[in-house]
Amino acid sequence: MALTLEAKKQIVSEVAEVAANAHSAIAADYSGISVGDMTALRVKAREDAVYLRVVKNNLARRALADTDFECMSDGLVGPMILAFSQEDPGAAARVIKDFAKEQKAFEVKMIALGGNLLEASELDALAKMPTRDQALAMLAGTLRAPLDKLARTLNEVPGKLVRTIAAVREQKEASA
Repeated sequence: MALTLEAKKQIVSEVAEVAANAHSAIAADYSGISVGDMTALRVKAREDAVYLRVVKNNLARRALADTDFECMSDGLVGPMILAFSQEDPGAAARVIKDFAKEQKAFEVKMIALGGNLLEASELDALAKMPTRDQALAMLAGTLRAPLDKLARTLNEVPGKLVRTIAAVREQKEASA
């Protein structure tokens, strides 16, 4: 059944809204994937805050216009599924990478990050990006390291004094 004009407008506005707030996007060819496998992919995507949508290419081009993902418009050819990372840039890449391992027919065509179109081979690098929590933990560790070093240095001064006094005492006891 063909989509009505209102349904098309709704799809375009929904995808455009998601694209405007997304961190990264991945387009993949899903031909040859069973409905059950696609449902499993959708469930996993929902769990990881990834917006996943099969959209007609013309509607996708309209939705991606005036967003950071407009660079993907020329590559939208054939049956494509779009995945948008909503919370951290690597979320969609992790979901798609895991699914592509299991499904050989599933092929990543395009990746967009920050308005730049990346090679499909960059999927691993994007998937390895830390999550927000991991990045904050790394930042906290980096900020804490100088403070730890300062505390150890300041703690070393009285420790060295105590060891020096003990050595002098032992030397005096030995000579007495």
